[in-house]
Amino acid sequence: MISALLNILWVVLGGFVMAVGWWLAGLLCAITLIGLPWARSCFVIGRFSLWPFGQEAVNREELSGRGDLGTGPLGLIGNVLWFLVAGWWLAIGHLSSALACFVSIVGIPFGIQHIKLALIALKPVGMTVVPVRSAG
Repeated sequence: MISALLNILWVVLGGFVMAVGWWLAGLLCAITLIGLPWARSCFVIGRFSLWPFGQEAVNREELSGRGDLGTGPLGLIGNVLWFLVAGWWLAIGHLSSALACFVSIVGIPFGIQHIKLALIALKPVGMTVVPVRSAG
């Protein structure tokens, strides 16, 4: 119940803008064949950016206990390429939104969530979004 209320406030107070940013990055990635591996992640994280409370982004290797293509050396290369092309732009957007949220006491939980999303924006490859109760 509380997470639903926080999500509604989040969307109204700026979460929608950053979700659109993620979805635009996903569309740009989907246009090229080279960007297809990142496009799906952009849409998943965009949905997470739209409705973040009650969910958490976790490393797939930590969640499942085994590595995969995105959590190994290719994932590291993917994250470096992502950072250089789009990650830092999305991180700056989330950090700017966080600063705007920190202006008021009511905005502090939203600012903290923007900082978490900024960190995800820097290295999304190898991450997955799960409900909070199953993240640990």
